[in-house]
Parts: sequence; C-alpha cells; structure tokens
Amino acid sequence: MTSTSDSSPTALVTGAGRGIGRAIALDLIAAGYRVLLTARSADQLQETAEISAHPDATHILTGDVITDGERIVNEALRIFGKLDVLILNAGEGISAKLEKTSDELWQQQIALNLTAPFVMMRAALPHMKSVGFGRVVVVASVASKHGAPYIAAYCAAKHGVLGLVRAAAAEYQNTGVTINAICPGYVDTPMIDKNVEKIVQQTGRSAEEVRANMAAGQGRLLTSQEVSDAVMDLINSELTGASPVLPEGMV
Repeated sequence: MTSTSDSSPTALVTGAGRGIGRAIALDLIAAGYRVLLTARSADQLQETAEISAHPDATHILTGDVITDGERIVNEALRIFGKLDVLILNAGEGISAKLEKTSDELWQQQIALNLTAPFVMMRAALPHMKSVGFGRVVVVASVASKHGAPYIAAYCAAKHGVLGLVRAAAAEYQNTGVTINAICPGYVDTPMIDKNVEKIVQQTGRSAEEVRANMAAGQGRLLTSQEVSDAVMDLINSELTGASPVLPEGMV
C-alpha cells in the first residue's frame, strides 16, 4: 500500500529521529502509513522524513514523552482523525551501581521507560477501542526479562513496562486492539555508542573490546532493521500480550 490519502492507516512513532525508531518509521511509511514522527530533536526528525519513501506522508512533532506524552497522542488524533498504530520506542538506559543510583536517576528512568508509555497508552487506547482496531507495540528490552548489574533502575522500569503490556493486553482482549512488546538485546544504535563511550571512559578498555563483550552473550549486535522487522510482524498479526526476545533463544 503506498497511498497517502485520508483513508491510509496512521501511526505515531516515538523516538523516531534515529536508531530503532527511525527504522520503524521508515518501514511504516514505505507500507503506506501516514506517520507522526516525534522526538526531542527536530533536525533528526526532519532527516527521517526526508529519507522516507513518502515525505508527504509524514508529520513532525518535537516533544519529550516524559512531559508531553498525552499532548503528543492528542495531536496525532487531531492531525489524522484516527490512530491505528502506536509505537512506544523512546527510551534510554543509564548505568550506575545500585548504591550510586540517585533518586533523580531512578525517577528519570521510571518516568521515561515506564510512566511515559503508560500515559500514552492511556491516551490512545480509548480511541482504538471505540473504533474496534488498534496496534500498540512497546520497544522494551531483554532487560524486561532478566536482571543485569549496574542497570537496576533501567531493569526495574523495563520489567514494569512488560507488566503494563501484559495487563493492558488482557484488559483489551476481544476489542480489536492488540498490545505487544518486543524485547531486543543489544542493538547497534546511537544509544549503544553512548554506552560504549561511557564504559571506555570508566574502564580504560577499548571500544572494540566493549562492543565484543556486549555482543558475546547474543552472538552479535542486532541491527535496527531487525528490530523493525519484528515490530512490523506484530503490527500485522492478531497476537496480543506477546513479548518476543531478539535474538531468538537469547533468554
């Protein structure tokens, strides 16, 4: 489907300026969706729109999902008159020893990785239920499934968002709305670049060694496209409450 008319399906993608969010947005646009791209950086969003298959099918809205989540969903509904797909991709993991995790760091990780998805789902789901169709996919993490050292706040938030997905999926069964998560391991994205740089500074190890250690537990770093492919599979299925891990068999 390549039409960009008012009858085209619609989507909202958070964190759409780069990495996984950009890959998902580009795939949706190529599939004929009108897409609202949102993130904090207008320049990155503009680049996503410009390299897409149908720049005229994109809308750009800058904002912070922590403070602007409900507004962003409402703006998507205002622009499109409907919202078929909600991709909750914005997130970040900041590492710190548990005993060095400040209240501020804890609260920021919970706000970004758990509360923001909750607020945006709460804003979008009544509309989806009222029209009898909707697809929500949360880009969670393998950290939603098991713990790891130095990311206690991130793990707690990602475990929480997986619980949110499962509870919402159960509540919205038989409404035409599906709610799923995807749980990737390490993905070769700008976020990983930042984490590698921080570990290099803290440990003195080379970037190559750090990347190799990250990849060791899963064979290799994933690509953003691989995550997007899995997200598109969920959008096009009737599954709900699913949380597949990438790479398969990792956990």
